[in-house]
Amino acid sequence: MQIIDHPDAKAFILHWGEMGTQWGVNRSVAQLHALLYLSDRPMHAEEIVDQLGLARSNVSTAVRELQGYGIVRRVHVEGDRRDHFVADTDLWDMLLKIAAERKRREIDPTVALLAELAEKLRNDPAAPPQVRERIVRMHEFIGTLGNWYDQVRKLPKPTLVTLMKLGAKVARLIPGSGKDPTHP
Repeated sequence: MQIIDHPDAKAFILHWGEMGTQWGVNRSVAQLHALLYLSDRPMHAEEIVDQLGLARSNVSTAVRELQGYGIVRRVHVEGDRRDHFVADTDLWDMLLKIAAERKRREIDPTVALLAELAEKLRNDPAAPPQVRERIVRMHEFIGTLGNWYDQVRKLPKPTLVTLMKLGAKVARLIPGSGKDPTHP
């Protein structure tokens, strides 16, 4: 039985594809990731084509994109000359790899552009004050967000798990933050 034949697996794969489009990821890429994530063994491209009903070129493109994120890798299966692929199944590793790649692709170029614009605006007396102020503020905000991410990603996985489970209760640890926001 193929993975896609199980109704719950099929529902997950289809939903992951839909969610992928909401996150700015091509549906085929997200569905391929979901299939490999659910698979208990490496799969070659023809199997993926067969199970998902995608064109071979779409599978190749999707695999390359997922490899770029570092959440799918090529493996060799003894006795088979074809390339096989497996997905990372460690959810924390997957999250951190996706976040790192999204930061590299989206946040870092934005911070660089905002830094350039903020510097130009500081020396431009003709710039409307609100434009200067808002771009400088956006640069500081996005830069702070990027710095926070860089620090958090270096934490050991158990610390990240604890931090996530603490949620808003972490505010109790910050001097002057007031009461625990989860308990009025």
